[in-house]
Amino acid sequence: MNKNNPQNNASSELVLTLRKKIVRDYGTLNKILRGLRLAGYKIVLTIGSWDMLHIGHVRYLIAGKEKGNILVVGTDSDRVVKKTKGAHRPIIPEDERMEMLSYQLPVDFVTRIDDVDKKGQWKCGLLRRIKPDVFIAVKGDSYSPKQKQEIRKYCNKLVVLPRQAENTSSTAIIQEALKKNLSVMMSLLDTRGGKS
Repeated sequence: MNKNNPQNNASSELVLTLRKKIVRDYGTLNKILRGLRLAGYKIVLTIGSWDMLHIGHVRYLIAGKEKGNILVVGTDSDRVVKKTKGAHRPIIPEDERMEMLSYQLPVDFVTRIDDVDKKGQWKCGLLRRIKPDVFIAVKGDSYSPKQKQEIRKYCNKLVVLPRQAENTSSTAIIQEALKKNLSVMMSLLDTRGGKS
């Protein structure tokens, strides 16, 4: 630590504190949450890939936090994201996605999700372990009716939120960036091709 600059020290300490929100071991996380629950806190869980964090994600986290006191965010592993989103994903590696989530004000804990079946459907390992008061899902086809039924077994309440940004998604951001840059790359290839 730099003793000459207290502001840098405070910033460094804050970053270290925020990174402590990342708890990879479900057993450890469960012990922490049991203590918080005994103290009267309502536990909320949501999961996702969180690739290319955008305004819809942040609004969703805020809306999730409003359903309880402690927000736990499960982050899909790189393997899971590849399986569910395609071989070109994730754009951001899991450790960085988890760290970015830990810096978000509504988020209390972040952990990793890696239990999916061959079809890419979540096997609910974290949910079974921590049994939150509320599970937050996004409206759409992320969970089949059968999966929602399974989720309801391990939480007191399933809340389905609408998408929080109608015009923004990680996939749309990636596609738009590719379209914009593809035309530039094609013109560069045309220019170079003409000179050969």
